[in-house]
Amino acid sequence: MTQPLQPSAIQKIGAELAIAWNDGSESYLSLEFLRRHCPCAACGGEPDVLGQVALPAVTYNDRSFDLTSWQMVGGYAIQPSWGDGHSTGLFSYPYLRRLERMAKS
Repeated sequence: MTQPLQPSAIQKIGAELAIAWNDGSESYLSLEFLRRHCPCAACGGEPDVLGQVALPAVTYNDRSFDLTSWQMVGGYAIQPSWGDGHSTGLFSYPYLRRLERMAKS
């Protein structure tokens, strides 16, 4: 039986978030790219009762891409805190891997 995907170490290195995974792989994500792909409702919108998503107008400032801290949420996600006060995004481990693939393409 394989273990579920989990980070074994996470570190901010310059303008990137480096993640070492328990499967032996590593991910390097630009902090700006990570923030611009925040999955929270305030950044990505949320569906109405008909399933239509209205994308909110998101603005950034000079502190928006400054990762100040993060916390682990259960065994499934990290929750970053950004220099502009934003901290509602939960980045699941599979979502982080998808972001890595997106960033490389």
